Order: sequence, then C-alpha cells, then structure tokens
Amino acid sequence: MSVARTQPAEAELAAAGAGDEDAFARLVEPYRAELHAHCYRMLGSVFDAEDALQEAMLRAWRGIGRFEQRSSLRSWLYSIATNTCLTQISKRPKRVLPIDYGPAADPHVPPGEPVVESVWLEPYPDDVLGLEDGYAAPEASYEQREAVELAFVAALQHLGANQRAVLILREVLGFSAKETAAMLETTVASVNSSLQRARAAVEERVPEQSQQQILRAIGDEDLRQLVSRYVDAWERCDVEAFAAMLSAEATFAMPPLATWYQGREGVSKWARGSPLSGDWRWRTVFTRANGQPALAFYAWDEAAHAYLPFALNVLTFDPSRNVSNVTAFIVRSTESTNPRAYERFPDQAADTGRLAGSFGRFKLPARLDA
Repeated sequence: MSVARTQPAEAELAAAGAGDEDAFARLVEPYRAELHAHCYRMLGSVFDAEDALQEAMLRAWRGIGRFEQRSSLRSWLYSIATNTCLTQISKRPKRVLPIDYGPAADPHVPPGEPVVESVWLEPYPDDVLGLEDGYAAPEASYEQREAVELAFVAALQHLGANQRAVLILREVLGFSAKETAAMLETTVASVNSSLQRARAAVEERVPEQSQQQILRAIGDEDLRQLVSRYVDAWERCDVEAFAAMLSAEATFAMPPLATWYQGREGVSKWARGSPLSGDWRWRTVFTRANGQPALAFYAWDEAAHAYLPFALNVLTFDPSRNVSNVTAFIVRSTESTNPRAYERFPDQAADTGRLAGSFGRFKLPARLDA
C-alpha cells in the first residue's frame, strides 16, 4: 500500500491558515502515523520521536499560513519533521543496541551494572501506532515495516545525521533527489553522493534478508508454532529446548544492561545459570514490535501473587527458522549501584518510565494473574 499524494482542499487549507485548529488537525492527521515512524527511524527512540513530532506539528501549525503548495503537503510536513529531528540529533548521543556498545560477555560472567543514560534504542509499537504494510511510495526501496526492524534502525544510527535523513527520505519514503535536496537545503549532487555512501554503510550492517521476507517465507501458522515452542521452553526452564531453537551465532541482549551474550553455547550457558535456572517462573503475552514477533515476559511475584512485567523480548529469525537474535528490553529498576542486584534482575521493582515506554505503549496487561 502506498500513500496517496493529494493536495489538501483549498477551503480546508484556507481555514487552517486563518487559525482554525480543527481544520489543521484534519489536514495533518492522515500523515501522523507515518511521520511518527519517520521520527523514530531518525532518532531510534519512541519517546524522542513523540517529542520531535509534537515540535514539528507546532512548527507546521505556525507556518501553515505560509504554505503555498509549491510542494505537496506531505513533503512539506516531512521537511519540517526531518529538520526537527536533525536539531535533536545534534544535541544528544546516538541510540544503539548492546551489541554495538561493546563486545560479547563471557557466558560464565553475570551482567554488570546497567547503562542508565539515554543511549539505547527503544522498541517500536508499529501495530498500535498504525504503521501500514507495504511501501510508503512507489519509488521507495524498503517496505515501511522493513524500515522499522531493529537491525535496520540500529544501522541507521551509525550514519551521520544528514546521510540518515537522505537514505530515509529517498529509500524509505520515495522522495526524489530534487525533493530531498529542497527539504535539506542542499544540492541534488550532494544528496546523490550521501545516498551512495549511506546505502553501502547500511548494507554492511543489515542481514541479506529482512525480517519481513523471512517471516513471509515462514508463514503465520509455522511462526505461531515456533513462538509456542520458544514460550514452552522458557515456561519449563528447559535450556536444551531453548538452545535447540538458536542459530549457531545467536545473540541475546538486555538493555539497559550493556552485557550481551553470543553463540548458541554461550547464550545457553548464561541462560542455565540465570533466567532458566528455575529461580523464576515465567509467563508471556505475544505482541509485535519493530515489524517483528515479540513476547512480553512476566515474572512471578510472590508478594503480588501475580506475574509482573519484566521485559519485552523482540525476536529475530534467520532463513533456517532459528532464532538469531533476542533483544530483551527490561523494565525493572536500575537504581541499585550493586552489580550483584542485576544478577537477580527479576527481583528488582519496576521502573515506571521503562514500564510505560514498553508495556504501556504496547497496551500490554499490567499483570497476569496466577
């Protein structure tokens, strides 16, 4: 499905330009979900994307009276949103995943203290926010959900800000080189040069096949069975069954912990001594994040006599239907300065901000009763 590029009705545009807030809201509402996704791709954070979109809408509201339809309303809004994001990027560090933050840990070594600064990518609730399937425009090279996959968004964060903007505008959103140059106030030659470098850098970091391609090849029914096997292994604390589902080079990361583990043997050794040791009981709720299957993990809490949110696990599959990566976005407190506290992270209280940012945004239950 591609986004229709229609100009707004003259009466609606005139009303918005005259200060009619309802008319302005009607003009921009059809673009809100895709603009939010754009800001997320640029910034790697749902929280930052919401701030950027709010600021962009404010700028658009203030400038709508000067919109002269020399470009489409869509490209005008994207120009504002992109430049708003570029301003944000200049003021803060890039967002990453643990595998880009440091080397894999020894599986015999428990995780250390978390990194509590805002350096981590955040999971994206594309279904909840209304991101559509297919391409944003006929000229786009990436599907909309391909372009929010964790590997793709992580790769984008390694690009310079302008290269990131060029690649998204050209390859994800389908704007022409001329339109992109106008948005970024540069030349077509500069856009083309930036795009060439950005393509090469991203292709080095993303798998040959996207998750959308792999998931279509697996099919819905087989995917349900794979996820059910994965859940069953965790609920039974069956390390062998869990390990059997991993690819040889699988990774398991747990932001806000910088620690991550690599390889079937390494991940399973760590799991045997920690989450699958039998010290904790798990339940899950299936959801989707970043265009990928995800599981909301709940850990049993004796005092609450219920399963409480622990982490949102985003699963990545390889073409052989093995789990090649798990990114578990943990929502428990990071207040303790004792590294041993994170050896038993499920025993920590919830962090209200992370809980709202993951489970809340994904509209997941606040608890699961026994």
